Amino acid sequence: MPTADELISPGSIRSLSLILQETSPKTSSWQTVAKSAGTLAALSLSERARTVGEALLADTGHDYRRLAHAVRAALTREDLTGWMVWPVTEAVATAATKSGTGKNLDDGLTLMAALTPRLTSEFALRTFLNADLERTLATVQTWTASPEEAVRRLASEGTRPKLPWARQVPALNHNPALSVPILDALYPDSSVFVRRSVANHLNDVSRLDAGLAGSTAARWARTPEGTTPALIRHAMRTLVKNGDPNALHLVGFHGSRDDLTVVGPLPEETDIPFGGALTFTARITNISQQPVTLSIDYVIHHMKANGKTAPKVFKLAKRALNPGQSTELTREHSFRPISTRVYYPGAHQVQLQVNGHQFDAVDFRLLQP
Repeated sequence: MPTADELISPGSIRSLSLILQETSPKTSSWQTVAKSAGTLAALSLSERARTVGEALLADTGHDYRRLAHAVRAALTREDLTGWMVWPVTEAVATAATKSGTGKNLDDGLTLMAALTPRLTSEFALRTFLNADLERTLATVQTWTASPEEAVRRLASEGTRPKLPWARQVPALNHNPALSVPILDALYPDSSVFVRRSVANHLNDVSRLDAGLAGSTAARWARTPEGTTPALIRHAMRTLVKNGDPNALHLVGFHGSRDDLTVVGPLPEETDIPFGGALTFTARITNISQQPVTLSIDYVIHHMKANGKTAPKVFKLAKRALNPGQSTELTREHSFRPISTRVYYPGAHQVQLQVNGHQFDAVDFRLLQP
């Protein structure tokens, strides 16, 4: 991942100020933007976007029409591109939504669509959604028919309930169904770029309302395009990991608890050195009269600092078994210290999860360092 200084760098902001000086010299001297390039060193990426955005507003007197005129003039330059565009979208969104007129808000949304091919306007779109959700969603819905794939993607990505790096839109978190018509229009899109966003968006919805996400994916599965099964698999990934029966069925896993005999997990050792690994085996047999297709996970119940355990699901295997057929499984699970998880010594458990059904847990102990 590039650093903030490699994305919104002082040099890129100096370039932005020069573009504005050359394309709109009568609008402003753009000195606040130029000076902001020297204030970025200690700031995160989003803080840099806001700081430069505020400088753009200062140089245009917080007047939306002046800013919009300058941005349109700058769009005639091909070198208005990349991460320097993020502060521009933030400034446009702030000025348009604070202007107090629906005409400026609509025009600001038009600029979001014009800017997004240069660098996505997804973060700034959140300002419009929070200012006037109904009006913004109505415009975003029209973007689903745009000939420009970046604009179609913006319709999906900018309205994601849990868009990374972005400010929250509480109304979409409370009612994720509001954005489903956008996804309905885009799930068969010809662009993999757009379809990936749709899948990620529906995965966000699944974390808020599993039933809504599942019923939406099931509806798409009834009228699929050739790309629909792959999109649904990606969209259902969180629900599949959580063992949701409807999601598992949608992505092609079939087989109930009563269809299976599960032996294990059987640890090689039950006392695991700190920094070592738990190695276990298991055997799963299809005892039904029908073939089964299995999503096999394992769950580690980690000891936490408060003395209680918390489960974490890990992928293990996918298997198709005919009647009477068995599969043997082996896994080594490392407890080597990593930056994203703290391990605590004490009692842990491991268990198998097959098509969402959890089987008997087995105890093991992580020893003191």
